[in-house]
Amino acid sequence: VQLQASGGGLVQAGGSLRLSCQASRNMFTTEVMGWYRQAPGKERERVADISTQGRIRYADSVKGRFTISRGNARNTVFLEMSSLQSEDTGRYYCHLRGGRQFWGQGTEVTVSS
Repeated sequence: VQLQASGGGLVQAGGSLRLSCQASRNMFTTEVMGWYRQAPGKERERVADISTQGRIRYADSVKGRFTISRGNARNTVFLEMSSLQSEDTGRYYCHLRGGRQFWGQGTEVTVSS
């Protein structure tokens, strides 16, 4: 499965960005799709994910600021990021997990203070 992420960029603190991820096939009913991020010198961490049934999880650090959603097609997820902080800077990776897991190539998000 190929995951194509887009929407990263440079934004000032307090600004917003929208990330998109499109998979090369629809999600299976047992799969979860979402976003991880990795800041320089830090481990990769889960940001948010959404199951086919609509169950959503967020990292505590982004609750109330980020919103994950699915597109009408079952192969697309979005991450609306608002009130961005410098701590949100990093490479954001799209992730699909089921019986196997798949990673996208990532998209850079840079928040300037």
